Amino acid sequence: MRFLHTMIRVNDLAKSLAFYCDILGLSEVNRIESEEGRFTLVYLAAPLDKYNAERVGSPTLELTYNWDTEEYTGGRNFGHLAYEVDDIYLFCQNLMDAGVIINRPPRDGYMAFIRSPDDISIELLQKGKRLQVQEPWLSMENKGSW
Repeated sequence: MRFLHTMIRVNDLAKSLAFYCDILGLSEVNRIESEEGRFTLVYLAAPLDKYNAERVGSPTLELTYNWDTEEYTGGRNFGHLAYEVDDIYLFCQNLMDAGVIINRPPRDGYMAFIRSPDDISIELLQKGKRLQVQEPWLSMENKGSW
């Protein structure tokens, strides 16, 4: 398992970038724009992490800007922790065997979400290419919020 990023939602991307980059000194290392999903993801790295973040994917801070206005309540502005795993199906099965609820099963062979005992959302991402879609994951429904 490898730690990937911490995600927070922001209401004003320009204002947030000014704070994190101009004031705190972080640098933008990647940006993803999704017209279809109506969001922008901006990945930031601390000065001493920038080189590794750009080359080998060291942990970053992900700013998620949803283009449609939303009021974030109940801690939804803090999104999730993200970890990369070698085999998402095996990892999720081991979690289930330990009594962990899979809130968003890895139906796509790539992504799943669980929650910590303190209700922190944790994203699990398949390392490399997504795995072939398979049961029982394909038929599993979401449980609760993630």
